[in-house]
Amino acid sequence: MKSYDIILIGTGQATGTILPSMLEAGLKVAVIEKDRVGGSCVNWGCTPTKTLVANAKVASMISRSEDYGIDCPSFEVNFPEMMRSLNKTRDESEKSFREYLEKVTDFYSGSGSFKDEHTIDVEMNSGGISAIRGETIIIHTGAKAIIPSLKGIGEVTYLTNRSLFSLKELPRHLLIIGGSYIALEIGQIFRRLGSDVSILEKNDRLIAREDRDISEGIQKVLEDEGISVWLNTQIEKVEKAGEGLCVTFGQNGIKRQEGATHLLAAVGRAAQSQDLHLERTGIETTEKGYIKINEYCQTSLEHVYALGDVNGEGAFTHTSVHDGQIFLDHYFKRGSRSLSSRTATYALYTDPPVGRVGMNEQEAKKTGKDVMVCEMPMSSIARAKEKKETQGKIKIVVDRKTDEILGATIFGVGGDELIGIINVMMQSHLPYSALQNTVIPHPTVGELIPFMFSSLRPLE
Repeated sequence: MKSYDIILIGTGQATGTILPSMLEAGLKVAVIEKDRVGGSCVNWGCTPTKTLVANAKVASMISRSEDYGIDCPSFEVNFPEMMRSLNKTRDESEKSFREYLEKVTDFYSGSGSFKDEHTIDVEMNSGGISAIRGETIIIHTGAKAIIPSLKGIGEVTYLTNRSLFSLKELPRHLLIIGGSYIALEIGQIFRRLGSDVSILEKNDRLIAREDRDISEGIQKVLEDEGISVWLNTQIEKVEKAGEGLCVTFGQNGIKRQEGATHLLAAVGRAAQSQDLHLERTGIETTEKGYIKINEYCQTSLEHVYALGDVNGEGAFTHTSVHDGQIFLDHYFKRGSRSLSSRTATYALYTDPPVGRVGMNEQEAKKTGKDVMVCEMPMSSIARAKEKKETQGKIKIVVDRKTDEILGATIFGVGGDELIGIINVMMQSHLPYSALQNTVIPHPTVGELIPFMFSSLRPLE
């Protein structure tokens, strides 16, 4: 049986973060991957979806070119070519990463599961099982789409954020079950490319973790673009209908039906831990299958770590990368990064985007802290007006006692980029006056943020 200093099960985005340091230290490393290397980001997440966001943005700009004094009465979306180009890019990225892993590590193409606390059985894709031993083991298997338990769901063809990229033709009518980040990004993309789009959400608003005014603002953006949004829905069944399908659902006591050619399941993600045979080790998981970890991403076995989506402590590439940095600091005893030192931040890539860091208004109310809030509509910002992108607003929450920023939401053009500035302030524990004393160039979307604090008001 081969023995290794490190066994890495799965190849999500922390992989590229941790491997160079381990190799420089002369450690013997084994990497196990049953599927495409690079995890969701390279293959089914950030890279391909944000490419489609960019493509759809171009289509949207052309469709409203008259707003800019440019006459472009018609255009055509070449969806097959768009997908061919996109898939070529992600295939090349995956191939390059795989070749790198095969060169610098012992790479096992197959499924890894625990035989005991230090031994991993690898069921090779080519056949057979190899057993290898690891002094330290890292679980980095990510998450997958949850398929809703609906009557008839197994009798229709449905898409997930993964199978979406096998599409060869543009859907005539895409119906999406779910009203959070993946649903909204994909819904807007396909609407802008020419599909009819319907979104069915069980809650009384979209993306319920955001403040209500932000949720309602995003809904208005989508509906103004022609997307049908159904809230407070209870789906009864899904069934075939001609060449497409039909969803029967209740809404506020009224029975409704919505037909479509394609169905996308976007109700959430689940940890990919079920095939690891963790019961052979005593590694603990939550009810939803996420692997329990401590401040340093260690599981209940101190030599086993869990990084990325599988630990439930963040569902983003940047949190996966940070998990890798936490692991390196702890493993090599060279730094102080930990989960509690991380300020939660993310972006929703609708157009306009939503950038979030720390608390929003509804979360601040639950803490009982003495806080203040200020906000400004994008329509008051010169750069947004010049770009003719005035939808949305900026909201910032401040601790009244310390003057530190507790969180911010930037819903509007540039919000995904601007939120990083606020994160630096929070991570450095700087008072908001530091921003007031900062000169920001004109004309930019962020130039009025320092002036917002003059309108701070107590949170009601």
